[in-house]
Amino acid sequence: MNTLTPLVARDPAETPRAWLRQLAEHAVAAVHPDALLPAVLPAPPRGRTRVVGAGKAAAAMAAALERAWQARQPQAPLEGLVVTRHGHGVQGRGVDCRHIEVLEASHPMPDDLSERAARHMLEAVADLGADDLVIALISGGGSALMSLPAPGITPAEKQAINRELLRCGAPIREINAVRRHLSAIKGGRLAAAAHPARVLTWLISDVPGDEASLVASGPTLPDATTPADALTILERHGIAIPAGVRRHLAANAPAPHPGDKAFARDASEVLARARDALEAARIAAEAAGVEVRLLGDDLEGEARELGRAQGRLALAARDGRRAPLLLLSGGETSVTVQGDGRGGRNVEYLLGLFETLRGAEGIHALAIDTDGIDGSEDNAGALFAPEDWARAHARGLDPVDYLSRNDAYTFFAALDDLIVTGPTRTNVNDFRAILVLPRTP
Repeated sequence: MNTLTPLVARDPAETPRAWLRQLAEHAVAAVHPDALLPAVLPAPPRGRTRVVGAGKAAAAMAAALERAWQARQPQAPLEGLVVTRHGHGVQGRGVDCRHIEVLEASHPMPDDLSERAARHMLEAVADLGADDLVIALISGGGSALMSLPAPGITPAEKQAINRELLRCGAPIREINAVRRHLSAIKGGRLAAAAHPARVLTWLISDVPGDEASLVASGPTLPDATTPADALTILERHGIAIPAGVRRHLAANAPAPHPGDKAFARDASEVLARARDALEAARIAAEAAGVEVRLLGDDLEGEARELGRAQGRLALAARDGRRAPLLLLSGGETSVTVQGDGRGGRNVEYLLGLFETLRGAEGIHALAIDTDGIDGSEDNAGALFAPEDWARAHARGLDPVDYLSRNDAYTFFAALDDLIVTGPTRTNVNDFRAILVLPRTP
């Protein structure tokens, strides 16, 4: 999934499942670091160039940067370190980093390696001067992967808060606002530590709206929120607040804010976002003669409810249709966990869609997380075809029952409908595609 190749322009009605799979691969390849980094390479500074980074795409971003740097300006030294999720590194796959160290840590829950990576990153920029350049490679997942609690907060307290935020279905904007104010590195604190060096931040966005400061909780970008905002979010969701966390937030020590002189020479650029993956899919699908409707690249809300709503939309669009239609959407939904099942937001979305369609003729669907990991499972997502409705009932699989237990992974695994890609080493969040074919006369 890391090479952009043209989609075979064949009739999707011939092999709709394979067509959807290939379309998803094409979309992911369009937002892989290999397709992005070479075009944005800066000139080397008078001083040193230090690379830091965190996220599920950080290792691939570092490898792409190294290759382009060595090809164009091999005389300029390059060094640094990035941290990515376990299994998302690139060593041993022909794209090793020689000058940038790649660390791995836990996601979505931080571990000791996450804290160690954060400390190393702060140390890596501490000795820089005004002639030096920091290139920060930031992508989704970085919040957990470099997790250093603010003074007075224990790692266990921070993990407990993070766990409850994920379970309650809070939107990512709120989750990251809290994370920034419980951290010693997020919310611009890494850039502040690098001052007076210039910081250039490149981002692969996994957040709806693509606000740069929200990606990985913005370690190199200023924070417009306040500790009081974080406290309000925790209280609104009824999350128990440990004493150390409450004391820290009540002290009202804000993160570096917009306008802070530490950011005066810095710059940032979002290199890839959900919209780019959807656009690549749109172009490829239209080349195959398929009509495309983009439903939005920043959709949020409860995953199953979005699936149900888009299912109703697909049913309405099918009536009287004479040519194939593709409904595309992206963003990041949430799952309010009420059961003890297995699953991520993409399979939960699909199960809500599946329940609504009830095997409607001609409607196929796919949903994946573009990083290759749906939630914390081993699948990227899943797909289904109309005939899966009868298959499910023949096996005694009731979608309502599985939804009640948040067990969509098990449901689609029983149908052999899971999509397992392994880490893609990029991350622009969810990619959802519903293929509506004309009814058979």
